[in-house]
Amino acid sequence: MNVTDVLQNITRLFLDTAPVIYFVERNPRYYPVTKPFFDHIDNSIFEAVTSPVTLAECLVIPDRLGQTQLQQDFQDLIIRGNNTLFMTIDDHIGITAANLRARHNLTLPDTLQLAVAIEAGCDAFLTNDTRLKRVTALQVLVLDEITI
Repeated sequence: MNVTDVLQNITRLFLDTAPVIYFVERNPRYYPVTKPFFDHIDNSIFEAVTSPVTLAECLVIPDRLGQTQLQQDFQDLIIRGNNTLFMTIDDHIGITAANLRARHNLTLPDTLQLAVAIEAGCDAFLTNDTRLKRVTALQVLVLDEITI
């Protein structure tokens, strides 16, 4: 899948944890693939959706290492980023997550992420976890399958 082609079909994109970490930390392997997505978000071409799960997972290592600026960078992007909707987890998301977990045998954090994306009306879910492709309610985009 070419990133240019992928970007044309998105109106609302859920950001899973790995792509956010790769982008913020400028991971040499994945930054070139994630950057066009974040450019489209910053330029209002489509909207991003994030969740408390993404926030918590991104903050673990910086918190452990005392990297307060990196913690702030993650918070700024995930909670207050341009064209980014930070969704809370409510009863509807909990029910959707339980249904996804029962049907697809995925972890609770993964099903919470997917449930937020579905309830927020995302048409795509950006991740690097191929297991999540079991869910077909939205397009799951795996970074390792996207070329520049």
